[in-house]
Amino acid sequence: MSAIHAPTLASETIAHIGPFEIRNTILMAWITMVLLIGVAGIAKTRGYKLIPNRLQSLLELIVEGILALIDSVMQDNKMTRKVFPMIATFFLFIMFANWLGIIPGVGSITVEAMHEGKLINVPLLRSMNADANVTLAFTLISVIATQILGLATVGIFGHLSKYIVAPWKKPYGIGTVVGILEFVGEFARLISFVFRLFGNIFAGEVLLVVISFLVPYILPIPFLGLEIFVGFIQALVFSLLTVAFIKMAVTAHGEAHA
Repeated sequence: MSAIHAPTLASETIAHIGPFEIRNTILMAWITMVLLIGVAGIAKTRGYKLIPNRLQSLLELIVEGILALIDSVMQDNKMTRKVFPMIATFFLFIMFANWLGIIPGVGSITVEAMHEGKLINVPLLRSMNADANVTLAFTLISVIATQILGLATVGIFGHLSKYIVAPWKKPYGIGTVVGILEFVGEFARLISFVFRLFGNIFAGEVLLVVISFLVPYILPIPFLGLEIFVGFIQALVFSLLTVAFIKMAVTAHGEAHA
């Protein structure tokens, strides 16, 4: 009987396609994508009906809810529709990946694989967001998209004026310091985005392993409910913070301080 495999900070390689490593978190990401694309494909083939069925009603509820949430922050219907595809993708992809990470079998079904030079039993599947590389990819997309939208909306000089303020202009030096802090804040935001999502999901993964080892039957159930809630909240926080940062980026410097 193999020992319980404690979650590691790095994801594990379970197979190779040529030189390309297939990691257990990547496999979970692919499964999540297949499920989401599958649901979208089913909805597309059924078509739009004036009297909606249950699936159409559910999808309309999700779309309208996300649109309303984005617009409550953006306060601009045109910009809301522009960023909706990215924000909705972030929210649904992160949330469902988090939820799939706690279903029975994830983390407990193992395969033999080399990890750190040793042949050990590693999980076949792990929560996608328990890998900092995945959360870094989400963060880079979020930050780069924010900068591009800012440049496209207020122009190069309007966007850079948030970071570069001449010390001889009002408020005489303070604006320069604030601009430098804004620039540093962009890098702090990147680090915060990566480790907030990764840290919460990895901590939940460790918690479930420990609880399941100590009391394997009844006690883990409330913690599974907690992880469902955490998975939803983390997806919501990441998405709403992206919306808030986009709102700040597309607002002209003068308007922001008016």
